[in-house]
Amino acid sequence: MRRDIIDLFACPICKGDLVIDFISKEDGDEIIEGGLCCSKCKEHYPIENGVVILLPPDTR
Repeated sequence: MRRDIIDLFACPICKGDLVIDFISKEDGDEIIEGGLCCSKCKEHYPIENGVVILLPPDTR
């Protein structure tokens, strides 16, 4: 996932802004492994193999 597109994502639960929570692997501006966190409801969303998993927690 490219860093410059994070502003395009919103939390699927509350529609809050998502921010980078942590990065465990990156390649240039590309986040390969890590996580995003909702600034409103504090739900976490993983980034796996460069893809953000935006499924609600009960469907992952």
